[in-house]
Amino acid sequence: MKLLGIPLRRPSFNEVTAATVMGAGLWVAGIGLMKALRVDFSPADAGALLLVLVWACNSVRLGIRIEQGRRHLLANLVVSALLLGLYETARVVAS
Repeated sequence: MKLLGIPLRRPSFNEVTAATVMGAGLWVAGIGLMKALRVDFSPADAGALLLVLVWACNSVRLGIRIEQGRRHLLANLVVSALLLGLYETARVVAS
């Protein structure tokens, strides 16, 4: 399968699990840093950050690596934007 001409690979369950745990750990570190710096953010902002960080960690396992060129960066940005759009839509519909 390809995304914007990038051949995707099928990661193993253990790779996806490790990437998801890493994304969650980065999220905890990011939230802690924002709290320490007294940055004002809402729970919706924290959820969006979690979504993007987990995607970023898992996208590498799929073969989308932003250091490999513009196409990879574009694919990552497009999927991140789609995920955030879906998240915001679901958040508005749920409230």
